[in-house]
Amino acid sequence: MQRRRFLQVGSLASAAVMMPKFLKALESGVLVPPGNKVLVIVQLSGGNDGLNTIIPYRNDIYYRSRPTLGIQREAALALNDELGIHPALQGLKALYDDGALGILNNVGYPNPDRSHFRSMDIWHSASPASEYWNDGWVGRYLDAQCNGCDKPTQALEIDDTLSLALKGGHAKGLALTDPARLYGSSNDKYFRELLQQHHPENEHRHVDYLYKTMGETISSAAYIQQQFKTYQSKESYPDSALGRNMRTIANLIMSDINTKVYYVSHGSFDTHVNQQDQQARLFRQLSDALTVFTGDLKKNNRFSDVVVMTFSEFGRRVGQNASGGTDHGTANNMFLVGGGLKRQGILNEGPDLQQLKDGDLQYKVDFKSVYATLLSSWLGADDKQILKQSYTHLDFV
Repeated sequence: MQRRRFLQVGSLASAAVMMPKFLKALESGVLVPPGNKVLVIVQLSGGNDGLNTIIPYRNDIYYRSRPTLGIQREAALALNDELGIHPALQGLKALYDDGALGILNNVGYPNPDRSHFRSMDIWHSASPASEYWNDGWVGRYLDAQCNGCDKPTQALEIDDTLSLALKGGHAKGLALTDPARLYGSSNDKYFRELLQQHHPENEHRHVDYLYKTMGETISSAAYIQQQFKTYQSKESYPDSALGRNMRTIANLIMSDINTKVYYVSHGSFDTHVNQQDQQARLFRQLSDALTVFTGDLKKNNRFSDVVVMTFSEFGRRVGQNASGGTDHGTANNMFLVGGGLKRQGILNEGPDLQQLKDGDLQYKVDFKSVYATLLSSWLGADDKQILKQSYTHLDFV
């Protein structure tokens, strides 16, 4: 790290507090010392078709069920003798070959719901399908880990609105698309003057909560902007919404910000009609963005401290429909990307096309086991408390 960069970052906080960290960073040539674990969640909104993502390219049932929609054997990028990956996901295939990709098949939950909204709520809250919870699993992580934190920026969503996943009972993540724009908006003269007029002893508790939230947002916006300015990637990220968002996440990960969880969405994958072109286009955007993002992390010695997890609210039905697409289904696959994975490659058996239920794949891995594993083994949190019950831990981290 150059001396000018060191001085720039060091000016953001007192030398007494920050100097030891930055001296260690100087020794390794990176801004953030190793060991600061981060989780990046990529939501594939709309219900991605998992069967055309990880393709059982030697299975005749697959091709009989999808006579025009199935990915041809010679086009699929082979992962092993039975399964291949969609040809538009070349970047993920490279990560697989490099030992930095884990693939979980047949992920879902009991009594699946085919409604986008309800199924997404279940994934966001980690609730049983029969129960309705108004807080999210990342939000409850914030409740458990961030009580009394001086900077409420431990979870950030790169979006205009905050998902249920990041809403806790007491703490919430923060949604933003551009740190500079958030900082500029929060420092508007109107908000500053309004905050100065606040007198907690005279306010109703609901009004006091709004003032408290506004104050935290103004403070957080300044903190995020300070950290955001300390590192600006020189990599050429794709000029797509996901590419720009992953660049923002990379810039923050390479700073000394306290954020542990980043959340971003990509889609829509709701491919009822003409699925081939839409899914391929979205996959190219995903592959290109993750390729540059992971390369950026590697160059800055941060790849081993970051796990990227992808999910979608449900998969699609095994058989194609009459419109060249697929309808809402159930079980699906998930990607896990990182330099710190303990297990890589295909982590469990592929989809069983002979044992369908009402034309759908049956889940074999509860998605809440993935959450429990990441909470406990990666983020060092009490997964039983956060998820409200005990789930089997997996061994990918």
